Amino acid sequence: MIRILLADDETLIRDALAGLLGLEENLEVVAVAASGTEAVAAARHHRPDICLLDLQMPGLDGIEAAAQILANDPGAGCILVTSHGRPGHLKKALATGVRGFLPKTAPAVELARVIQLVHEGGRHVDPQLAAEAIAAGDSPLTARESDVLELAADGAPIEEIALRAHLSPGTVRNYLSSAVAKLGTANRHEAIALARRRGWL
Repeated sequence: MIRILLADDETLIRDALAGLLGLEENLEVVAVAASGTEAVAAARHHRPDICLLDLQMPGLDGIEAAAQILANDPGAGCILVTSHGRPGHLKKALATGVRGFLPKTAPAVELARVIQLVHEGGRHVDPQLAAEAIAAGDSPLTARESDVLELAADGAPIEEIALRAHLSPGTVRNYLSSAVAKLGTANRHEAIALARRRGWL
């Protein structure tokens, strides 16, 4: 029996997935979680074989939750499901040690097959997401430039970004200018839009 932890902040999706997976003879949902933080705690308590995590959850996202779960239990098989599969997410997830990545549009039979595959030590990446990740290429931005650009995405003023990033306003301006120059855009708003399209944020 493959023991599964299921984490999704949408109750309807979580319950539907638990019901579908419960129909499979060799799958058992042993724990559910509504956030990344809950998923980490549940994984520590239940030690599931497979952690099926939504990419976007409150608190810790699926990638951050997977990183913490794998730090505590390197043998856990982490699979991410997402309705927003940006190439940057896929690369970050794989670097973290996630072994499965598929969209929420995948049929239940495919999800069950991927769970079995990952449990046996294999990997699965949705072909469409993989193709998009290859086409997008690697981000030219440094980690700090990406962080500052992400903080600027909601239109926050320089001073607020500096406060949240624990940087001086001048340093924030330098990072934003550098990001805009590297991406070849006219301003930070265009830089944010481009970086998001390419899956770099």
